[in-house]
Amino acid sequence: MNTKAIVLFSGGQDSATCLAQALSDFPSAVEAITFDYGQRHRIEIIQAQKIAKIANVSLKIIDLSLISQLTKSALTHINIIIEHKEGELPSTFVPGRNHLFLSVAAIMAYQKNCTHIYTGVCQTDYSGYPDCREDFIKSLETTLNLAMSRPIQIHTPLMHLTKAETISLMKKLGRLEWYKETHTCYEGVRPACGQCPACQLRLKGFKEAGVQDPLEYFGTATDLVCDDPLKS
Repeated sequence: MNTKAIVLFSGGQDSATCLAQALSDFPSAVEAITFDYGQRHRIEIIQAQKIAKIANVSLKIIDLSLISQLTKSALTHINIIIEHKEGELPSTFVPGRNHLFLSVAAIMAYQKNCTHIYTGVCQTDYSGYPDCREDFIKSLETTLNLAMSRPIQIHTPLMHLTKAETISLMKKLGRLEWYKETHTCYEGVRPACGQCPACQLRLKGFKEAGVQDPLEYFGTATDLVCDDPLKS
């Protein structure tokens, strides 16, 4: 296969939407890349493999476990509480993660003579992460082009979309059923807990989009959607 686009694929809702968009832009010429960085729950990788199979795309898993050795984050250390204190970055922020992920993807793209990379970063809806900002992406794109001496374009189709608008985009792309296999829950459980910040943000997006989330949740947790999940 002549690879035209590489998608950073975590197995989550946003990256699944990016995969659908990439396949719409470059049918039958897309590969996905997933990173094992010592994340809180390996269920993400398992679900990424399932969705890649459904999408009929090649998925490469890269070992970047050194991230968990270098950083202390609630996403890499299960003993750290998931929270967001006012005036501080969320405890789920992993310093340098997106920078490293995109750099590794660029190396892979270079080897395949591929010039397009897709990532699900977004600064419109809640994130709180500096490496999800458009300024960072543009800066890194310039740096990678200088480093590789070859054009590389980083696509961020969700950058200015709310969660509800992302869901609407997935519906338009005709891949809404993929969301059933995506993993969002910080508790790493299936059915999803529906209570953690990630579940709450997801549920809020579906509620605003007027779309039924195909993901299975535990009990009646889906009825509880607060205004600011990380401060609940």
